[in-house]
Amino acid sequence: MTGADAIAHATPRLRQFLQAGRHGTMAWLETEAERRASPRALWPDAASVVMVGINYGPDRNPLEALAQKDRAAISVYAGNRDYHDLIKGKLKVLAGRFKARTGSEVKVFVDTAPLMEKPLAEAAGLGWQGKHTNLVSRAFGSWLFLGAIVTSLRLPDDAPESDACGTCRACLDICPTNAFPAPYQLDARRCISYLTIEHEGPIPREFRKAIGNRIYGCDDCLAVCPWNKFAQVTREAKLKAREDRVSPSLAALADLDETGFRQQFSASPIKRIGRDRFLRNVLVAIGNSATPALAGTAERHLGDPSPLVRGAAVWALSELLPPQAFAETADRYCAEETDAEVLAEWRQ
Repeated sequence: MTGADAIAHATPRLRQFLQAGRHGTMAWLETEAERRASPRALWPDAASVVMVGINYGPDRNPLEALAQKDRAAISVYAGNRDYHDLIKGKLKVLAGRFKARTGSEVKVFVDTAPLMEKPLAEAAGLGWQGKHTNLVSRAFGSWLFLGAIVTSLRLPDDAPESDACGTCRACLDICPTNAFPAPYQLDARRCISYLTIEHEGPIPREFRKAIGNRIYGCDDCLAVCPWNKFAQVTREAKLKAREDRVSPSLAALADLDETGFRQQFSASPIKRIGRDRFLRNVLVAIGNSATPALAGTAERHLGDPSPLVRGAAVWALSELLPPQAFAETADRYCAEETDAEVLAEWRQ
């Protein structure tokens, strides 16, 4: 628990992050910056915040999936149900009981409102923001989802957690795209989670190779945290990875049409990026697969209705085909292409 005014120190850090443009195309971070300064900006009656962490620790090392180049690596948090719905349901039950016992007003938030959950969780003693900017827990490592119950009742504060990263740089050094300009700082524009989830356009060419087979998010900086030696496998069945989301075949994922995509990822956070962005990610992974047999899979998407998908298919083919075969493919398709960005992919 912590007071509603406990994170004044976080506002200057957010301002610096935004002024440096490190939020990329996430314009909502900028437009809602002032409301993030304090829970009272969201609700004037806020007095205290009860921060809740739910463990989603995996039962296997997520970095193992990176070695299977013809298969996809999906972030641990997207291995099953969308955590927003799951956690919000649990928090509403808890908040309802709290209200019934205290008579105070309550509001529940799970990453869907301009609330700075990680600084609040640090202030409430759940953990500390590590050098990778995510929350680290002594009991659960880097595998905690966060939620908040904001109440009008002033509660006693818990002691804030102290930083225990020490001299460790594991999370910084493993980042494939050098997304950390310095410890405790993130440049989202270089982060694979941002690029594969939030970014709407073609993935910048400078990052495509580094993405490897990561088609939704990236767990590298979380997975190498030494505090994970104390982590526990989640006991929540709906947060345990489904078998069809543990290293699924890139070829099978590339064949999903709109209906198939929606069915495959129903109730999953993956569904929210839409089929086109999803296929963009899959095709970049196919380009990185070093598997020429997947060239036919990529070529089938050169006629896709989405320019985003067609452009990614061009890049995948450029990585998989010998130069002469790629040039011959370009001759067959370029004459029919009308999108400037896709044509630029062919030229590059």
